[in-house]
Amino acid sequence: MLKLLGSACILAGGVLAQGTRLAERRRQWDTLSDILSALRQMGEEIRLARTPMPLLLEYLAKDRCPDASAFFNQTAEALRRGENLAESWQRELLCLPLPPEDIRALEPLGAALGGDEEQSCKAISQAVYELAKHAEERAAERKAEDRRAAALCFSAAALLVILLI
Repeated sequence: MLKLLGSACILAGGVLAQGTRLAERRRQWDTLSDILSALRQMGEEIRLARTPMPLLLEYLAKDRCPDASAFFNQTAEALRRGENLAESWQRELLCLPLPPEDIRALEPLGAALGGDEEQSCKAISQAVYELAKHAEERAAERKAEDRRAAALCFSAAALLVILLI
C-alpha cells in the first residue's frame, strides 16, 4: 500500500511539473502578445495623438495581463517621480517574464522613446518586428517541444513508479 501511495505521489509530481511548465509558457505568451499589442498602439498614439509619455503608458496598461500592466504602470510612475525614461524602462524590463532575446529587442526602446516622433516610431516598429519574429519562431517549435516535455515528465515519473514497485 505504501508503494502504491508513493507511486501515486510521483505521478502527481510529474503532472504538476508539466502543468507548471505549461502555465509559465502561457504567462510568457500572454505577456508577449500584450506587449506587442501595446507597442503597436503606442506607435499610433505617438504619431496621431502625441499623448505625453506618462499618460500614454498608463493608458497602455489598461486591459493587459498583470505582467504587462505592471510594466507600463511602474514605468509611468517612475516618470512621474522624475526618473529618466531609459533607466526606468530598463529596470522594469527585467521584471517581465520574457526570454532574453525578447528583452534585448525591447531594451533600445527606452532611450528611443525619449527622442523625437520619427525616432520613437522607428524604434517601436523595429521592436515590434523582432518580437513578432521571435513569437512566430516559438509558435512553430512549441507543439513539438510540448510533446517532448510531456513525454519526458511522464516517462521519468513512470520509471520511478516502476522502480518503487
